[in-house]
Amino acid sequence: MKVTGFISLWTLVSLPCGQLGNPAEHEDVVKHAIKLHRGKGAVIAQRKQWVLESCRKLSGLLRQKNVVLNKLKNAIRAVEKDAGLSDEEKLFQVHTFEIFQKELNESENSVFQAIHGLQRALQGDYKDVVNMKESSRQRLEALREAAIKEEMEYVELLAAEKHQVEALKNMQHQNKSLSMLDEILEDVRKAADRLEEEIEEHAFDDNKSVRGVNFEAVLRVEEDEANSKINASKREVEDDLGLSMLIDSQNNQYILTKPRDSTIPRADHHFIKDIVTIGMLSLPCGWLCTTIGLPTMFGYIICGVLLGPSGLNSIKSIVQVETLGEFGVFFTLFLVGLEFSPERLRKVWKISLQGPCYMTILMIAFGLLWGHLLQIRPTQSVFISTCLSLSSTPLVSRFLAGSVRGDKEGDIDYSSVLLGMLVMQDVQLGLFIAVMPTLIQAGVSTYSSLFKEILRILILIGQILFSLAAVFLLCLVIKTYLIGPYYRKLHSESKGNKEILILGITAFTFLMLTITELLDVSMELGCFLAGALISSQGHMVTEEIMCCIEPIRDFLAIIFFASIGLHVFPTFVIYELTVLLFLTLSVVIMKFVLAVLVLSLILPKTSQYIKWIVSAGLAQVSEFSFVLGSRARRAGIISREVYLLILSVTTLSLLLAPALWRAAIMKCVPRPERRSST
Repeated sequence: MKVTGFISLWTLVSLPCGQLGNPAEHEDVVKHAIKLHRGKGAVIAQRKQWVLESCRKLSGLLRQKNVVLNKLKNAIRAVEKDAGLSDEEKLFQVHTFEIFQKELNESENSVFQAIHGLQRALQGDYKDVVNMKESSRQRLEALREAAIKEEMEYVELLAAEKHQVEALKNMQHQNKSLSMLDEILEDVRKAADRLEEEIEEHAFDDNKSVRGVNFEAVLRVEEDEANSKINASKREVEDDLGLSMLIDSQNNQYILTKPRDSTIPRADHHFIKDIVTIGMLSLPCGWLCTTIGLPTMFGYIICGVLLGPSGLNSIKSIVQVETLGEFGVFFTLFLVGLEFSPERLRKVWKISLQGPCYMTILMIAFGLLWGHLLQIRPTQSVFISTCLSLSSTPLVSRFLAGSVRGDKEGDIDYSSVLLGMLVMQDVQLGLFIAVMPTLIQAGVSTYSSLFKEILRILILIGQILFSLAAVFLLCLVIKTYLIGPYYRKLHSESKGNKEILILGITAFTFLMLTITELLDVSMELGCFLAGALISSQGHMVTEEIMCCIEPIRDFLAIIFFASIGLHVFPTFVIYELTVLLFLTLSVVIMKFVLAVLVLSLILPKTSQYIKWIVSAGLAQVSEFSFVLGSRARRAGIISREVYLLILSVTTLSLLLAPALWRAAIMKCVPRPERRSST
């Protein structure tokens, strides 16, 4: 019955009164609609009676709405002509009438939109999923727009209510004499209102019409409390402070980044709890790994596994933890650069430049070969090969921490070669991140645009090389004219107070990081160069700064390795253990063999023995493959299954790295140096 009535209502709305179209056609539509939605017939007399009553009700409501709109217009004109009202009172009353007018018009539009949607649904094919999906999308967009309009109207009503309350207070204050304290508080209240209006950013209104902005429905979730009575007041306070969690339809969770009212301090208690939990659990995990002879970093990774989605799932602010962990990478590479002086870099720069480039080219060649045999897309093969060609700089720097860096007189130090090649891989990482958009487009490009894609990649490579040249030229200027006076000034100002020294070194590191990031080079390279520039001031300077920065690095490195554990999924590894072990061993052996082959060609004959240690240090996959894999998965370059394989192979290769490193040290390093290297 209601289906028929809505169809007839639509007919009344679409056609002039008295011209309702062909009765036979509408009879067929009615029968079809009843058959689809009710599965049985209907009495024609009852249907006609319901249609007439519904039409009369709708017509009466529309006439009544027009009458009310005319009365509101007359009321607005009367308010504007009333000389007894102040300008603010006139504005308030007119605004209230306009809100009511908008409410009436929106209600009428909702009725006709519903009728139009029903007609569109009845005209569609219920077997056509694509058509139903499009109809659902249109309804969802309409609901989002309606929700935005209703939200704006509600905000306007709140503002009107606040204005009304303030008007009543002003009338009360005018009728009675105020004390000096009341007058002071009233002035403070007005000043606070002006301050809120000045600092408030209308981010919602400014961005809702920006291109690419989508309206989505979200859930606002409060933290479950054991005692609801005690925490009722706390929940009300959190409503005002905006500390709740938002969840969208894609199960993404959001927290507050910038509040509307910036005058009240806020803290993300979820993030605080996460850091506290990681700090407490990292101690027993790291202690256990030390006891069984493993590096402590694996204990921190285990801590992340236990607290992450595959374990207790107690970490709520995963993105924030990962962001803080990135600072661990920055300070780790800064200390690596602090120990790796420019003089030593100049000694091995040819090897550092040639080695990673040759290895990456060979890895991509093998990847394309296997991809052709396994019928994998070239873009996917190139991406996977490039990901697997990178090695972990933080892990290797941990291996080299405290080791003796000198060897036989005239020979090349294996630590210098290894760190130089890793720094070059960090540069390649920045280059690959810059080329990724083109790689994404190449996945959907036709052969007619292949020349343009190659040209675009060459232009990007040229830009990166230009940026690198600019960075190293800037480093030369800083080393020659700036770093010496800058450190001497810091040292003189920080006597008896290490805060100035730590802040000055950190600011310089962040400055280099910002410069390399602005020049589209990896931020990690900027941190490394900052350490290398400071190390040029001498051994005493290096030791002093290292004593200050190492504790900060150690704490942030714990957060970084724990954030890696958040993306390790033991259940997936157990299910596919045989395949993953085969893939991991294949990757590790391939990287080791390729590194030995390349180093055999580029190392001097007197330093050939270090190729085994350097190859062992490079025979694992960098943790940055997590970042690259996530970007590639979002872009559609790789599938979910390939992404999980990359994560698992990376994790297992990092676990195998200490054993391979110790084997190489036992074979190639003399006994007095072996103890400190391991």
